[in-house]
Amino acid sequence: MPYIDTHCHFNFPVFAQDLTQSLNLIRQAQLQAIVTPATQVADFDAILRLAGSNPEIFPALGLHPLWTAQHHDQDLRRLRQLLDNHDEVIAIGEIGVDFFTDELVALAPRQWEILSLQLGLAKEYNLPVILHSRKSHDPLSKILKDAALPASGVIHGFTGSYQQAKRFIDLGFYLGVGGSISYPRANKTREALARVPLEQLVLETDAPDMPLNGYQGEINRPERVVTVCQILAELRGESVEKIRDCAWQNSLRLFPKLSTVLS
Repeated sequence: MPYIDTHCHFNFPVFAQDLTQSLNLIRQAQLQAIVTPATQVADFDAILRLAGSNPEIFPALGLHPLWTAQHHDQDLRRLRQLLDNHDEVIAIGEIGVDFFTDELVALAPRQWEILSLQLGLAKEYNLPVILHSRKSHDPLSKILKDAALPASGVIHGFTGSYQQAKRFIDLGFYLGVGGSISYPRANKTREALARVPLEQLVLETDAPDMPLNGYQGEINRPERVVTVCQILAELRGESVEKIRDCAWQNSLRLFPKLSTVLS
């Protein structure tokens, strides 16, 4: 069974500038699907075009919290317009909250406002969400509990404790497992992902970001989802085949529109 990278910014120039080679590499790695989330309104049309001409690419549209200061109300109107006209969009994302810097903390009210509006769209269009959460797991889990989304979603690139992981899982959310588990110092996250139910985990790279241990300073690539799978198997004491196959099925449950194409 092939792999799915549930989070890769395949529209970024590092991949787009040599698209043929990038596609050849993912095919050689048996990557059958790459979920490509937007970060800003400027990404929307390019990601839709990329997905429209490459069957391995599946689009998600959303406004990322790191660009909160640049997001405008008309961006949300544009998002709604595209959701009305592009049934191929499989999720709302990448959305969420980020309190990593003082500047982002100062923008907290606007971050929550933009997130709330996008959660409303996810509910209206019955789409899962791809969530960015940095230094915000606890308040985010409370917001998600109140939102009661019918289609759930994924906490992308999860890093946190077992208690935080369980809180999201109890709400029906999946956890995205990426390169952070390759670092021995990430004890808390590694322990959490070794203990939670495998049925709530999906694989991702966040390429070209989130490089694996040993590849620091290099551009991350979607093919390294295979390595992420191997590391997770070692952490959990389970076979690579079991992790790969379960992650595949989990991804299809998380993104029902993927299932209609790949199953």
